[in-house]
Amino acid sequence: MQQAVRSRAAIRGGLTPVPRPRTPSVASLMDADALRVLHRAARALLDDLPDLTDRLVALLQEQEPAYRAALTKDPSATWQEAHRSLRHSVTSLLDPRGARDAARRCSWRIGATRAEHGLPLDALLHAFRLGGSLVWQRLVEETSKAAPEDVRLLVHVAADVWNFVDEHCTLVADAYRQTEWQLSRRRENRARLLAAGLLDGTSRIADLPETAQALGLPEQGRYVVVAVTGGHPARPDAARAAAVPSGTRVHWHAGAEVDYGIVLLDADQDELVPPEWAEGREGVAQGPGPGPRFVAPGLRIGVGNPVEGLAAVGDARRSADTALDICPEDGGTVRLADHLPAALVVSSPGLGRALAGKVLGPLLRLEPADREVLLDTLTTWLDCDGSAQRAGERLYCHRNTVLNRLRRCEQLTGRSLARPADVVEITLALTARRVLRD
Repeated sequence: MQQAVRSRAAIRGGLTPVPRPRTPSVASLMDADALRVLHRAARALLDDLPDLTDRLVALLQEQEPAYRAALTKDPSATWQEAHRSLRHSVTSLLDPRGARDAARRCSWRIGATRAEHGLPLDALLHAFRLGGSLVWQRLVEETSKAAPEDVRLLVHVAADVWNFVDEHCTLVADAYRQTEWQLSRRRENRARLLAAGLLDGTSRIADLPETAQALGLPEQGRYVVVAVTGGHPARPDAARAAAVPSGTRVHWHAGAEVDYGIVLLDADQDELVPPEWAEGREGVAQGPGPGPRFVAPGLRIGVGNPVEGLAAVGDARRSADTALDICPEDGGTVRLADHLPAALVVSSPGLGRALAGKVLGPLLRLEPADREVLLDTLTTWLDCDGSAQRAGERLYCHRNTVLNRLRRCEQLTGRSLARPADVVEITLALTARRVLRD
């Protein structure tokens, strides 16, 4: 019955309050004792910080090969860096809030500086963890000397110490990677400026050694420039692979409309042979003949003339641009050395148009259908080395039809296809009409 009986006082007062456990107060007292022990040991470490730094530097010398080179090159700077880092670490044990920002700035500077010096990130993180282990070891040693019975209290602050080490390892890694990215962008921008100077012909002789190093190409060597445009905009690598054989040393410079490849030729290589000329592939015309080689719809490739040395790359770029101007709009590969007459026309477009108008004027004024038949017949006959029989086979008509059309061309132009000088004029005029699109 006693379980069912409640006093009037209990009824009037409501539920009986549950006594609070005393564990938190005990833990609080224990934390306070642990902090007292930690602070006492940390102050001892600050008083003996040079010796602590010496021990860390000795550990780095022994355990981290990447730091040996740094210590050999500038031992004082490395010691000062370790000293600053340890001072901020120990100070943060005494005043976590007040020392936090300064400690973070110190770790960030170390990460950024070591990235600039090229020290591997793994070595840097190893150094910070060694420093954390050394601080913890010295905290235990100092406590053991001062009050051995208090060593057990350090367990309650161990997580804080190692969380600090982890936080600063993360901070150092972030600073390192950000600086490394900035340095990479800076190198890329510098290489781009140097390559642009080469291609424009404005590079200074004094800049050539730096340019050669930045582009990974020798200052002396035989070079050719490849100009690439068109093709699928999302697949620039495919267009470049169609222009330069795999395994070739080349530096690509991306332009607004045209990509340029600065290609180093082998010592026994007189000229660059684009891949589609050397390999049999479906849809690709074979052999380095006089006509533009088909690569892919819309992809146009111009291969300039070889030059000697990086200093002459500007000339090679201009010849590559000329070769690109000769390429048809629907795609093709043109090597300038195989199209010198067309190059002459493109190099002086005003004279080329004047020649086309003077020589082909009467033909050009015919009705479109009639005009195209005669011009096509004349062009095909020239491509067939003056053979009416072969021209007729290509045009699917009798050789006499070809001869009749040619005689009409002679009458309209006033030129004789039996006279070499007239044939040269007609050939250049037809070339001008083909390559001068506007």
